[in-house]
Amino acid sequence: MVRYFIEVFGRVQGVGFRYFVEYTAKTFGVTGWVKNCEGGSVQMEVQGMNDSVILFIDKVKKGNRFAKVEDITCMEVEPINREKTFRVIY
Repeated sequence: MVRYFIEVFGRVQGVGFRYFVEYTAKTFGVTGWVKNCEGGSVQMEVQGMNDSVILFIDKVKKGNRFAKVEDITCMEVEPINREKTFRVIY
């Protein structure tokens, strides 16, 4: 089980990116959260089996058809026990 804090930069707000991330998380069976930040980036934490998390990150790097991901940072953090869902934070 691994968990990453991820920040995505580019045209990722106002284009359905958080909902794309939520859908992608459910597709790969990972948990965590995603939120918009004041500076225009999107932050998230994602947790799951290593292979699923890597596939999730690869898909997020590509974005949806309206987003333009310019850069992404990933930092491994401590897993959270008993987390069951992936959610959008407002």
